[in-house]
Amino acid sequence: MKNNKLTTIQKVLVFVSGIFLITVLFVPLWRIDLVAPQYPEGLTLIMYPNKLAGNVEIINGLNHYIGMKTLHTSDFIEFRILPYIIGFFALFCFVTLLVNRKKLLTALFISFAAFGVIAMIDFYRWEYNYGHNLDPSAPIQVPGMSYTPPLIGYKELLNFEAYSMAHVGGFLFFGTGFILLVASFLPYFKKKKMAVKSKSMTVAAAALLIFISGCNSGPTPIRLGQDGCDFCKMSIADNQFGAEILTKKGKVYKFDDTHCLSAFRSEKIDTNDISEIYFVNYIDPHNFIPSGKVLLLKSPDLHSPMSGNTAAFDNEGDLKLTQKKVNGEILSVQQMFNSEK
Repeated sequence: MKNNKLTTIQKVLVFVSGIFLITVLFVPLWRIDLVAPQYPEGLTLIMYPNKLAGNVEIINGLNHYIGMKTLHTSDFIEFRILPYIIGFFALFCFVTLLVNRKKLLTALFISFAAFGVIAMIDFYRWEYNYGHNLDPSAPIQVPGMSYTPPLIGYKELLNFEAYSMAHVGGFLFFGTGFILLVASFLPYFKKKKMAVKSKSMTVAAAALLIFISGCNSGPTPIRLGQDGCDFCKMSIADNQFGAEILTKKGKVYKFDDTHCLSAFRSEKIDTNDISEIYFVNYIDPHNFIPSGKVLLLKSPDLHSPMSGNTAAFDNEGDLKLTQKKVNGEILSVQQMFNSEK
């Protein structure tokens, strides 16, 4: 029977999971942020385990114009039963500690993981229904338009930018699932070779991080003729001088020229919200170069779409070779921004 008992590490992990779940009962689980020109400070819908909070009334007023149902805590059975379900799993953790059996830990992890999947499916179903079941007599109607917010990440809804992400309770909830995963498979990891164990842990951690983030972590390809420049609004037909801004919330802004990039950075966005700036490689337009590694060459002979006339390179050899042809000036990123003011 000794082999069926929990190890000390497993006990600690299960105890931490129980504490996490108790904490989840008292903190926000999820948030949806809405940003638009008329609301530059943003509107926020916050979901606790038992209620809606944030700018609910303002959002309901906006929803009326596009035919979406108004949001009320009392309309959702989830807010009535979710605290009990979370409390059940917290109790399950402490019962597992008292019974001290690995099989019970496995049952805890499997049932918790299944509940997590069901909860996310239900959340998406709720978003889909509210975004698609519209009042046909609404004042504002856009044929074929729906208003389903993103499950996780970013999405444009008319002139609003919608961001959906976990709040404190959501991260604790995901963290609990990961901790129980580790605790359940700890004996399995110990039986395997170190290399196999390390690889398994890395894959599991990476999968969790990808699931939680649900947002862009790098540049996205520029689709010629389809994507438009986020500053000048012209269709991007030549990406050789292109650039992108990635925000901390995962939103990507695309530009056909460094001139548009500079103007957008100074006029349209708070620089504190910028995660990274990427430049299209002049020699290989399919690749991007982060601002910390880019080399810039400015010359009137480059003839970029909006007269920024600045090309980006990832190595000095390519830059020097191009400079011999166009006789340009080598700039740092900051010098480029200053020259565009």
